[in-house]
Amino acid sequence: MAQALMTPVAPSLSLICNPSRSSGSFSTLLPFPVPNPPKLPGLSIKCARVGGVEIPNNKRVGFSLQYIHGIGRTSARKILCDLNMDNKITKDLSEEELITLRDEVSKYMIEGDLRRFNALAIRRLKEIQCYRGVRHIQGLPCRGQRTKNNCRTLKGKRVAIAGKKKAPR
Repeated sequence: MAQALMTPVAPSLSLICNPSRSSGSFSTLLPFPVPNPPKLPGLSIKCARVGGVEIPNNKRVGFSLQYIHGIGRTSARKILCDLNMDNKITKDLSEEELITLRDEVSKYMIEGDLRRFNALAIRRLKEIQCYRGVRHIQGLPCRGQRTKNNCRTLKGKRVAIAGKKKAPR
């Protein structure tokens, strides 16, 4: 009884279940055609990971480095100059070049460390209740910008005041 339960219903299913038993190629023994998986010519799975961030393959190194929080245009150019590296496309980098690039980028304060540093600085300003800290608490600009007309990003959407009428002309 157990033997009958383990044997497949059709012989073609036995090839699918036990491909190691077949002596020929897998696709020639199946009674139905097996389509080849589509191959995409421009798709590359290799992705360079620098500083904990996957940088794009299809861009030049100078622009790819700018995807890392804390590295802008100037820092990216400085990194390339320090390494004497050409500004070539990221997917063309060798493993040795990637390792030296990772080592150079690790010297900078980037990503989580930089975000944590900025958050702690703002929290300190809020705790000591200085002018900038109070402006951060209120959600207003703290660098001296005018607030009568602009700064909608910080203040949020306009709120209509009930009972206020426009001045007649």
